[in-house]
Amino acid sequence: MQRFKILFDAQSPLLTATGLLFMRVMAALLLFSIHGLPKLLDWSGELQRIEDPFGLGAPLTLGLAVFAEVVCPVLLLLGVAARLACLPVLAVLLVALLVVHPDWSLEQGQFAWLLVALYGGLALTGPGVYSVSGLIGRDKFS
Repeated sequence: MQRFKILFDAQSPLLTATGLLFMRVMAALLLFSIHGLPKLLDWSGELQRIEDPFGLGAPLTLGLAVFAEVVCPVLLLLGVAARLACLPVLAVLLVALLVVHPDWSLEQGQFAWLLVALYGGLALTGPGVYSVSGLIGRDKFS
C-alpha cells in the first residue's frame, strides 16, 4: 500500500513530472499532426490558401507558420529550449485568433484557445524533468 501512496499525494514530484511530460507530448503531437505536417506536405497548396495579415508575403508567412507548427513542437516534444519554443506557437495562435479570425466564436476557436492554454502553461512551467533539458540538469532554464 505504501507503494501507491505516491499516486495519491498531490505534491508528488513524480506526478508533476509525468503530468508535464503528458501535456508536452500531447500539445506537440496535436499541433504538429493537425497543422504543421499538413502545411509542410502541401507547401504549394498552402501558399495559395494562407492568410497574410501583415503583408509579409505568402512564402514568408507560411515559413513562419511552419517553423511554429513543425520545428517548435519537435523542440517541445524533446524538451529542448521548451519555454522558448512555446513563444512562436503562442504568437501564431494569437495572430490567428485575434487578427485573422476575430469574428470566430469561442466554439469556432476552441481548439486554438485550448492550444493557447497548453502552450502558455508550458511556457510558464518549462518541460519538466522528463526532457532532454531535465536530463542534463538545465530544466530551470529551458
